[in-house]
Amino acid sequence: MKALKSENNEAHADEKGGEESSSDQSGFFTPNEKIDFTGVKIEPLFQDFVDFDTFSKSDFRAVKVKVCEAVPKSKKLLKFVLDDGTDTDRVILSGIHAYYEPEELVGKTLIAITNLPPRAMMGIDCLYSS
Repeated sequence: MKALKSENNEAHADEKGGEESSSDQSGFFTPNEKIDFTGVKIEPLFQDFVDFDTFSKSDFRAVKVKVCEAVPKSKKLLKFVLDDGTDTDRVILSGIHAYYEPEELVGKTLIAITNLPPRAMMGIDCLYSS
């Protein structure tokens, strides 16, 4: 019996060897062509980093949303009137209208960076925009 199994194994090995040589000739197992990546520009994930000194100068505050409304003629911007604990209201714009409706955010507590320079966007003077 041992002789038969060894003969069968040799016969199968011969068949497989013949198949491999025919598939090698067909090009199925040939290595792919080399691709030249020298002209490809790879952009870094984060091009602009903020160092710790700059980050530590940011004034993060918990603020309460008093009023939130969509900015006319804009699909992305929401206008917020915030209570940051001082007696004056803080007006900011944020491009998050694709993710939130204005009514959802009234009364919520958010985090805002309060020491960014003011600038005008869409004709609205705001203290901060994101």
